[in-house]
Amino acid sequence: MTLEEVRGQDTVPESTDRMQGAGKALHELLLSAQRQGCLTAGVYESAKVLNVDPDNVTFCVLAADEEDEGDIALQIHFTLIQAFCCENDIDIVRVGDVQRLAAIVGADDEAGAPGDLHCILISNPNEDTWKDPALEKLSVFCEESRSFNDWVPSITLPE
Repeated sequence: MTLEEVRGQDTVPESTDRMQGAGKALHELLLSAQRQGCLTAGVYESAKVLNVDPDNVTFCVLAADEEDEGDIALQIHFTLIQAFCCENDIDIVRVGDVQRLAAIVGADDEAGAPGDLHCILISNPNEDTWKDPALEKLSVFCEESRSFNDWVPSITLPE
């Protein structure tokens, strides 16, 4: 048996459980951040916040559906945001379901269509460090992912 086979046997169930736990934690964090008023949605709005006050940002979510994968401009923005977050020690994850994200945060424009949810930042609601159990779970998830050289892990949101 090779090392890859041993690793594959051990990590598949753990990886699924880890992913589901991270998805639930992200769901809780998004709802909590929205209640506290510390959620910024939109690529350009997020870039402004990162430029003005990066020390106040605690978490970043990048979201793209399959049809967004071909959007070169969006991918360039994602690359720049990822680099900025890594440089400033901001945990970051990717989500592949913008519609599910819209259902959670309820961000609709006047026409009822989801607003720009390709990038969501979560900031500290005040000067003190925000102690949220979901944020701590996601921080651990991101740290574990980085130990496997997965710098921007993907998370599946629960239904």
